[in-house]
Amino acid sequence: MACNHKNGECHDHSHEHEHHNEDSKLNILLLVISIVLAVTALVFEILHISEVAVGILAGTAIILSGYEVFMEGAKSVIKLKIDETTLMTVAVIAAFILGEFVEGAMVTILFGIGELLEDKAVENSRKSIKKLADIQADTANVIVDGTEKTVESKDVIVNSEIIIKPHERVPLDCIVTEGAGYADASAITGESVPIAYKEGSELLSGMINGENLLKARTTKEYSESTANRIIKLVEEASESKSNNEKLISRFAKIYTPIVMVIAVLIAFVPPIFFGNLASWIYRGLVCLVASCPCAIVISIPLAYYSGIGKASKAGILIKGGKYLEALAKIDTMVFDKTGTLTEGKLEITNIIPFKNYSKDDVLALAASVEKNSSHPIARAIVEAYKGETLKMSDYSEQSGKGVSAVYAGKTIECRASDSGKSSSLIYDGECIGEFELKDKTRDEAKSVIEAIKKHTVMLTGDNKQNAEQIGKELNIDDIHYSLLPQDKLRIVSELKNEGKTVAFAGDGINDAPVIAAADCGFAMGLGSDAAISSADAVLSSGNLKALPNAFKIAQKTVRTAKTNIVLSLSIKAIVIILAALGFAPIWLGVLSDTGICMLCVLWAVRLLK
Repeated sequence: MACNHKNGECHDHSHEHEHHNEDSKLNILLLVISIVLAVTALVFEILHISEVAVGILAGTAIILSGYEVFMEGAKSVIKLKIDETTLMTVAVIAAFILGEFVEGAMVTILFGIGELLEDKAVENSRKSIKKLADIQADTANVIVDGTEKTVESKDVIVNSEIIIKPHERVPLDCIVTEGAGYADASAITGESVPIAYKEGSELLSGMINGENLLKARTTKEYSESTANRIIKLVEEASESKSNNEKLISRFAKIYTPIVMVIAVLIAFVPPIFFGNLASWIYRGLVCLVASCPCAIVISIPLAYYSGIGKASKAGILIKGGKYLEALAKIDTMVFDKTGTLTEGKLEITNIIPFKNYSKDDVLALAASVEKNSSHPIARAIVEAYKGETLKMSDYSEQSGKGVSAVYAGKTIECRASDSGKSSSLIYDGECIGEFELKDKTRDEAKSVIEAIKKHTVMLTGDNKQNAEQIGKELNIDDIHYSLLPQDKLRIVSELKNEGKTVAFAGDGINDAPVIAAADCGFAMGLGSDAAISSADAVLSSGNLKALPNAFKIAQKTVRTAKTNIVLSLSIKAIVIILAALGFAPIWLGVLSDTGICMLCVLWAVRLLK
């Protein structure tokens, strides 16, 4: 039960879980027996019945409640390692030698109770985070030669046809081929509103199907599917230590020998001048017990572990404690425009017809010409038109010049402007209409920018006019336009050189260098492998809604860690001073160790709630 065992690893083997439960039950039983024996010993001591009986009762209580501590303490001594088990063992043995039998029993009982409660709190936090593993379905219903067969998800190859039954978890990333309905995507994106799907819709592994049966074609293997990637990201995050965690590990190695020296000095120097060696040794033992750093060593990593777990539930995958720390200090938020602040998708804002043509005529002709093109302007025009396209012939598309076709024996052309935000429709050599288009801002972009309350910068490769239009719409004053990827990297580096702590959010492959350069780089969604691998955090929903929450969770996590450090050290300092002055018994030293450790652990795991 010692704190050096709590290394944050999550084992998911059922027999280990059962073994842990059996150990817990045994420890509780032994603690109850120990408490009965210790209380009996205390009564005997108060009534002066028999000092031998007091010693036997208290000694039995010490062995039953502290045998694990003593075994760990012995191992630590053999390894020349000083930890709380070493300190407890020394303190109990010394208390017994000094005749403080009941006090020695109280030390081991209090320590055991604190460790049990502490283990319970840590285990609960692990269970909460381990639930992430449940988002990956172990099996899939695959159609083989027309027959449905249940196989392990990891054995399903790309382009397999699968059946997803009502309320089943989507086993692999896939495209719906038959069926329509709603799916719960909260485990992946953190958003509670179900998403609608139909034939052609993409579903991500980890989502839960609604009421309807559907068929789908797999698009990724098990190892590359979304749920598996999320689990890997969180596992890697729990292994990445924050600066505070590294500092605490170094601190504990220096701190423990120093307090041992202080305890030895308190035990043996004052008796030279004041006598009463036994009393001063007792005070030194209290200092030893009180000074154990396990409250800090356990609760600080647990705070970051809990913060990462909390963020992952909200659809924010943060890759480690050091990025939580960086996120808590951010004062400048830099956004890429296209695909981040905007949807990266053009929409028609106005149709201007000429001659005797109506807006509907212009849109119908343009959609009929553009229907085979993949250009963003063509996609916007085709999506805006809801009718049947006209029959044309001799389709042709030339990069930079637009699309043309023949209609009613005459050539009709759609030409994009240099800005890429307007298009002209030319019929038989005459312009009969124009389209004005813009990149649609994300619905949540403006409210997110207002909520994070940081200095906001927008970077884009787009032209000045379009960049300023988006900036005005979102209330962003610091705008940089007509940028190449290296220009974006330069601007972020310049901000950092000015002393700014910079977060960057982007979605594309060309954003990867900038994401990596920022103090905390966010990738938008789980689409771009390059962006995700270089990112420090991923907004798994693919939108900005979770961004303000990311800052709040990071700040709360760091505050929790700092509170635990200050609380633990303050209480220990007070008890050590009281011990040196002769006002603190050993049991108070134990309480300042295991009691404060338990409080710090509970304070840390509350982040998950």
